[in-house]
Amino acid sequence: MKWHIPGEFSPLMLVVDGPEKYKLVASLWDAAQLLTACWPLDDGEEYLTAVKACRDAIHGDLPAEDAREALISAAREAGISVITVVH
Repeated sequence: MKWHIPGEFSPLMLVVDGPEKYKLVASLWDAAQLLTACWPLDDGEEYLTAVKACRDAIHGDLPAEDAREALISAAREAGISVITVVH
């Protein structure tokens, strides 16, 4: 799987605090980068599940859409709004 480009991962937008209020997540790379670099809650159960799901999807052991769903659950846990992107 080419984890750094869109395709198997349906894009979504997260509404976060800070100067860049909206974060587009269009690939597993985007999801992994967001979770590891600027996630507001790094010890929640859903957060840890999302990090593992992204890692597993990047290695081809889990479908990208499962990692996407884990990211959405982690966002809910952290109080981050999720907007589905339609293209």
